[in-house]
Amino acid sequence: MTQNTHETRPTLRAAAHVFLRKGNEVLLLRRYQTGYEDGNYSTIAGHVENGESCTETAIREAKEEAGVQLRKEDLQLVHIMHRNGLNFDSIDTFFVAKRWDGEPKNVEPEKSDDVRWYPVDALPENTIPYIRAALQQIDSPLTYSEFGWHN
Repeated sequence: MTQNTHETRPTLRAAAHVFLRKGNEVLLLRRYQTGYEDGNYSTIAGHVENGESCTETAIREAKEEAGVQLRKEDLQLVHIMHRNGLNFDSIDTFFVAKRWDGEPKNVEPEKSDDVRWYPVDALPENTIPYIRAALQQIDSPLTYSEFGWHN
């Protein structure tokens, strides 16, 4: 009997993250009532939906979460992370945007209870560990990392 290989294939998701940058500062959002990493700081982010590119996800999430409008040319891919999660693995793309239209604000108060700028070298203690790891790489020549297997 032949085994159905579809049942044993790994679950792999893709996500896009956006670091809005003002000089040495980055915009962070504290998660609230989401069921994932609540009380910890993250960045603008979301899973890539079917038929959507990583840049389209980044643009959509920036509008949904922070009320800012990005254009594809505003995004610079700075890091890719292969992350091992509890229930799935993820390929995370990290973009930096140094320009956008609109003033960043908390557009989803049911999912975030704080949105503010932090120096990249003085992040809050409760920054999600893989976000902290990615932020440590954005100004380095390292463009790929793995998180969760040996961290």
